[in-house]
Amino acid sequence: MIALEWSQAIEPHTALTSIATATKPSEMRRAWVHRAPEDQVLTLYRTAAEVDPELPGPWWLRALATGQLSTRSEGFLLEDRVAKLLDARPGWVFVPWGAEGDTGYWEYMPSERRISGPATPTTLVLTDRHPGWLDIFPVHNAGKTPDPLAVRGLADLRANLARWESVS
Repeated sequence: MIALEWSQAIEPHTALTSIATATKPSEMRRAWVHRAPEDQVLTLYRTAAEVDPELPGPWWLRALATGQLSTRSEGFLLEDRVAKLLDARPGWVFVPWGAEGDTGYWEYMPSERRISGPATPTTLVLTDRHPGWLDIFPVHNAGKTPDPLAVRGLADLRANLARWESVS
């Protein structure tokens, strides 16, 4: 039953078309985990994670549960700042569909042209893997995904974005 309860907690509860056309993470924040009192969200997450340690959910919730973030709002703020930065740059596109319960990710579309055959463009994802919260996956041919490059936060992203775009 806890798996069903968790599945409902991350369900966006909005028309699928509005999620599919989202252009930034804030447009994806429609689920119970985004709106319910933070302590209730954490309690349900921790209970469900005891049953399934690989529980789907947003990056910020995993970071919040381990004490790496102090509030859900910190995660939302980072998502919004990344969206603002990448929105102002040509070639970056927000992809609203990802793993179940996930925030979405960004792709740098011009990078696809640098590889012959089917390619996955340079991709930026939010992560709880490290305290910089951002990973870049370089452009690559379909098949084996390269290891992510850890970005050391928003300042590092801003400082190195032009370089990552040029080598993508």
